Order: sequence, then structure tokens, then C-alpha cells
Amino acid sequence: MINNLANKKTKKSFYALGTQINLTTFGTKNDWAIVAAMKLIRHFEDILTVNRTNSEVMSINQAAGSNFVQVSPATYGLVKRSVYYSRENFGFNAAIGPLVKLWKIGFIGANRPEDEAIKEKLKLIDPKQIRLDDKNLAVFLKCPGMELDLGGIAKGYIADRIRDLWYSFGINSGIIDLGGNLLFVGDSVHDDSQWIIGIQDPTSNRGNSIGSVKLPACSAVTTGIYERFLEIDGEKYHHVIDPRTGFPLQTNLASVTVFTRDSIVGEIEAKRLFFAGDNKLTHRNDLYGAVFVYQDGSYKTSGVKLIGE
Repeated sequence: MINNLANKKTKKSFYALGTQINLTTFGTKNDWAIVAAMKLIRHFEDILTVNRTNSEVMSINQAAGSNFVQVSPATYGLVKRSVYYSRENFGFNAAIGPLVKLWKIGFIGANRPEDEAIKEKLKLIDPKQIRLDDKNLAVFLKCPGMELDLGGIAKGYIADRIRDLWYSFGINSGIIDLGGNLLFVGDSVHDDSQWIIGIQDPTSNRGNSIGSVKLPACSAVTTGIYERFLEIDGEKYHHVIDPRTGFPLQTNLASVTVFTRDSIVGEIEAKRLFFAGDNKLTHRNDLYGAVFVYQDGSYKTSGVKLIGE
């Protein structure tokens, strides 16, 4: 059954953060909360992007090997959290920028770099060479040529901030879709208040699922290798670069979808599980479950079940 929330719905779609964004609120036909979220997304894109010459993160990169750069509290907090996770050495690495730009998978000029070039870039991705100044909110990359790239965590952070914004406006039900990074806010329009969340089939077109799960308000974040890749002489190179080798990660997985309370946690845990290559999920209060889809088409679940199983 669908409750009365569905009678009042507002949705807007637009392009930002390098992807298609879809924002939906239930319970009102007024678009002010969505318009405010759009402005917030543009703001974060302006300060965090590495795909333009000017941004706070690019200012840090451009000063690599030279000096500390003071940034806004939001940028500093996200950089600090990214550095913390990077130093755990499980696969996520906020300093991987030089390698990403070397391969360029998913962008114009994508190529298979020479082994020697990869070795040289590996010298520039050590997160221990990032210095943080909490007092002045400043960041210093110690080696010339180092580059931060927060693309592996920024969407989760931004989704959580939009949720905060919507709650402050009294929006108690909605969907934040940042190009596949999903955050379900409050109760759904169904009488049981649960959200039905489809799991993308990596072997099929976007929107085709292997099945769905039913959960209360949560984030659903997927790490996968099926959308961005480079093919040369019959060999595929996907975009998930292993900072330990400099090459695309060798794995039997096609995707991992993680369900968490906060989207930024989903970003990190999806990558942690994807790099681990297994279905061992640590059960925590903020980590609800995961679905592991393999390249042979099989799948496993942990903490959740597909509807009908």
C-alpha cells in the first residue's frame, strides 16, 4: 500500500559531480528543499573538484612540495577523514590522483601506461606524506607531484549533508541519488515505511537489477568495475586502481553494494569489501548489510536478503 506521502512529490534531475543527479522529496510539492540542495551540491563541487583548475583541493595539489594551504572547514574535515582511511591501507587512497590521471580510464585519453611510468607515480601516492594542521585548517602534500583526489568519498559526504539540510527544512521523506550513490531519507511512501532498493545487474544495462532488498532509511553505495573500463587488444582494464600495485584491482567481484546509516560510511565500506574480495561483513550498528555480485553472474548476501528469497 502507498500512503499519503506519495500524493505530494517533487523531483528534479540535473548534471553535476560528473554524473546525473536525481533528487526527490515526498510530502510537499514545493521545490525549495531541492533547489537548496542543488545549490549545496554546486558549492561542494566548486571546492572539492579536481576536474577544474580552480578549487580548494586543486589549490592543495598545486602547492605540493611547496607549502601548506588553508581551506574551508568542510574541505579540511573531509581531507582529514580521507587521510585517516587512506592510512589504513585497505585499498582506498585519497592520494591516488597521479595514478588516476595516468590511466585516465573513463576520460578522454584513456590508455595503458608503461610499467615504468606506473612505478614513478606509485612514489607519489603515500598518504603518510600528507601533513595536516588542525589549528589552521591547512594541508600540505610533502612531495612535488602529489595530488589529492576525493572522488572516492566526496559523494557520500555530500549526500549526508543534503540529508541534514532536508531535515532542517522539515523534509522527512526523500531520495538522494548522486549517480548511483543512494541515500533514502526518513520513511518511504509505503505503509510499512520501508524502502525497496534494487541491486544493479553488472551484466546488464543500468536500471536492470538482480533483485531488491527492503530496508528502513539507509544509504546504498556500490563499488563496481562494470561501467568504466578501457579495452585494448581484447584485454579490459577497469577504473578501480589498486594503490598497492598501480594497476586495476585483480578481483572476481563485479560489484559490492553496502547498506549503511550514513552515505560516507557506505563509500568507505563498499571499497573495503571490494578490495578484500570476500563477503565477510563486520556487523555494526551503522552497517546493515551488503550484496556481493561476481563476474560469473553469481551473488551472495550478508546481513540482508533479496525480496523473495
